[in-house]
Amino acid sequence: MANMARLDILLREEPPLDLIVLPEMWSTGFTMRTALAEEMGGDALAWMLQKAASSSAHIAGSISMKVNGQYFNRFCVVSPTGKIQHYDKRHLFSYGKEDHHYSAGKEQLTFSIGDWKIRAIVCYDLRFPLWCRNTDEYDILLVVANWPRPRIHHWDALLRARAIENQAFVVAVNRVGIDGNQLEYNGHSAVIDMNGITLLDMMEKEEIGKMALDKEALTQYRQQYRFLQDRDAFTF
Repeated sequence: MANMARLDILLREEPPLDLIVLPEMWSTGFTMRTALAEEMGGDALAWMLQKAASSSAHIAGSISMKVNGQYFNRFCVVSPTGKIQHYDKRHLFSYGKEDHHYSAGKEQLTFSIGDWKIRAIVCYDLRFPLWCRNTDEYDILLVVANWPRPRIHHWDALLRARAIENQAFVVAVNRVGIDGNQLEYNGHSAVIDMNGITLLDMMEKEEIGKMALDKEALTQYRQQYRFLQDRDAFTF
């Protein structure tokens, strides 16, 4: 509830937006305490539905969720009309024993907002380039995470690599703060373009960052540098 109240404050004065992105497990923080998981009708998803309707924006972020007796790190995106799409995190963070508590997803999610095609991934997925590979010409790779300070230089490098190799914008939102285990998360939320240039760098700030993306610039870049047409063909 505290995170929802904090977000209500941060978002109170925001102008109209198309998409609002929250971190991984935004309502609880990254946790192996599955007792905190909610079902699809729970408080966190209800808040997302209410906020999407009141703001006329899509709301995206992951939630610890219980479904038919299994637990998932579930990315949800909610439209202003109440449509819910979801993606269950594929690569579970075995170093932190996430795979002992949650089940891995099996399917990718590419969703649309207007004429933008957006691929969703969650945190550790970022380390796996084949899973992120742009085989259907998505425009934005959307990453939500709880990525800690000791490996933040990995985060910075991988975001840029995924943008360049997939010729796509990367929109990445990471947690800020210290958790109950005294593990520090220092943000570095960012927007990176298809050429690997950082358009928005949130550094260690806990605040709302805003960026308007240029679809025509993406199209022109892909037409000039036709790297995607030479990619290897494979499917999951």
